Amino acid sequence: MAKESPSLSSSMSSVLRAYAAPIFIFVLAMFFQLFLLPRSFPTSHYDVLGVKTYGSVDDVREAYEAIASKWNSDSGDARPADFIKIQYAYELLTNPVWKRDYDLYAIDESLHITEELEKQYAMEDFAKIKTPLLEAVSYDPEHEGFMAITSQDFASKFQDSKPWLIQLYSSGSNSSAQFSMAWRRIVDLLDGVANHAMVELGDVRLVTYLAEKKTTGQVLFRNGLPSIVAFPPQCKTADCLIRFEGELSTDAVTDWFATTVLELPRVFYHTKETLVPKFLAKVPPNKVRVILFSQTGERATPSVRQAAKDYWNFASLTYVLWREEDASFWWNALEVESAPAMVIMKDPGLKPVVYHGSGNRTWFLDILEQNKQLQLPQLSSTTSMELGCDARGYSRAGFETATWYCAVLVGRQSTELNKMRETMCRVQDALSNHDESDEASKDPSVAPAASAHKNKRLTLAWLDGEVQSKYCFFYVQSETSYDTCGTRKSPIDVPRILIIRYHRNATESANVEKKSSNWPKTVWESEADDVDPAAQLVVSYDGPAETPEIIKWLSKMVEDGDSKNLPFYRAKTPELVPESTEPMRSGVPKSVKATQALLRLWNRIKDYLADPRMGPTLLLGALLSAGSVWLTRSRAIQQPVQTTQQSSTNQSDNNTEEEKKKERKRRNAKGEEAPASITDNEPKDAVQILSSGSDSD
Repeated sequence: MAKESPSLSSSMSSVLRAYAAPIFIFVLAMFFQLFLLPRSFPTSHYDVLGVKTYGSVDDVREAYEAIASKWNSDSGDARPADFIKIQYAYELLTNPVWKRDYDLYAIDESLHITEELEKQYAMEDFAKIKTPLLEAVSYDPEHEGFMAITSQDFASKFQDSKPWLIQLYSSGSNSSAQFSMAWRRIVDLLDGVANHAMVELGDVRLVTYLAEKKTTGQVLFRNGLPSIVAFPPQCKTADCLIRFEGELSTDAVTDWFATTVLELPRVFYHTKETLVPKFLAKVPPNKVRVILFSQTGERATPSVRQAAKDYWNFASLTYVLWREEDASFWWNALEVESAPAMVIMKDPGLKPVVYHGSGNRTWFLDILEQNKQLQLPQLSSTTSMELGCDARGYSRAGFETATWYCAVLVGRQSTELNKMRETMCRVQDALSNHDESDEASKDPSVAPAASAHKNKRLTLAWLDGEVQSKYCFFYVQSETSYDTCGTRKSPIDVPRILIIRYHRNATESANVEKKSSNWPKTVWESEADDVDPAAQLVVSYDGPAETPEIIKWLSKMVEDGDSKNLPFYRAKTPELVPESTEPMRSGVPKSVKATQALLRLWNRIKDYLADPRMGPTLLLGALLSAGSVWLTRSRAIQQPVQTTQQSSTNQSDNNTEEEKKKERKRRNAKGEEAPASITDNEPKDAVQILSSGSDSD
């Protein structure tokens, strides 16, 4: 037997390598068409009964009766599994709602019943199978007080910027009916936070707009019914809606809505061991601490998380799970008797405010609003105007008030500052509780300060001397100012109490406005006018840190400031720098987002694997790839042939030229005369003939 030549073998291997991609795509197309695609399209219930797809209910009944009569006449060959499939198909396709859901959306939520019954009656006679197999359900959410929307009023509902939570359900779905209790709880938890509605699958237009779709454009309920979608705030089209893909439970849906849709911060739980180091010690000193005691350990509701976001600049919230064995500890620490309870912790040294019982959302928000400020407010860039402690602003008493005061406790964060804040809170309470109608209370050492505080001409506040170092150094001008202001350079911390008198002079203000209207200004005039409109005088307290003495000093300062003609001195006060806020961790973590993205990618791949167009598409790709390879190889083969022909032609021309040169050399060597031409020398017998018009000698 002759051996195969090496050239033929190498030629075949090169052809196979060239056509490897088309062959692979062709095999993949055949595998998809013959194995994967049939698994994605199992036998339909119409095929079980021998009825054409989307046949009428009457056609289904006729087919079922024909099969039943055949089985009654000859029941020996009947198997329980076949009877169960036929009976199930008949019950499903004769129920109008179930048939609609099956025809339009391929919903068959009771299919698992057939598998259970086949196992149960595997060894029994089919006559012992109890019918009907399915229990019809009629679910009407409007009778339960839920709001339903249709395609006619859908657009009119989206008038405000509130988010929406929408449930897609079927009136004949048992799963939708079972989810009604959880939906009721979800609606209650979202009260005041989001709008809610329900859409029945009979509204095909609206369901098609809201539901997920396959690659073929067919509506898909990947996780069955009910299906939940959400519109984030300011979202009014389906392009920005978010689908819920988790487990259908109250906790899962509300947590998903609050985290993914609303992007609200989480409110974590702490124990008695972690409350102080991980919460109380980490909350910024300018924020109120709110502790919520829970009996159940449930997640924070969306309304609580929304409040945590809305009051982020004022308060920090946390939860504590109530345990009876810790009851004595919480009573001794915070005077909490039982749960549920709400504890408000404000300034250092102040007694916490405790609210027992569980109220509604309005009750909770009212308490937060009433207690969002510290008793002794912090002077910062966001509160200076509101407190009346800004030379560019006005008094809390109104624009007409010419003279007002601000008593500021200045210092770095330290134990000494906390003690002085506690003292200033007592001073503020004493001024607030001062009764001018009482004869015994008409103390000249208290009345001026109490009256100014009552009339909102005197404000008490505290300032972080380290964060607001420029502002602090501007007012504390002494050799020991570094003990109060700026970065801590020594273990010494000395808080100081300052009183700032603000005064607005109508005449001076008019002159300032008049000067500012004149143009142009010189450099000296511009610098002189770049000052605050209100004059300031500052006095530092150097007495004992006792409440009566501080009040007496404040009254003296107010009395002198109101009665004496003090100089009108204006200056440019340094700007208060923004306080560093506590970072708000809201939204879905990056790791969860990555997992969700991979899940969506896998679902999309599965959708393509179930797309009947993929087989022909792959086959067409294989043909196009094979044609491209053939065309490329044909061009590659033709190119060398043309190159060979051209080279042989060039070589022939070169040979002809060489032969001509050799012939001329041979003739010259023999002395032969070359043929005459116009370029040759003049012949010997040539005669020049002159024209008739030429000159003669």
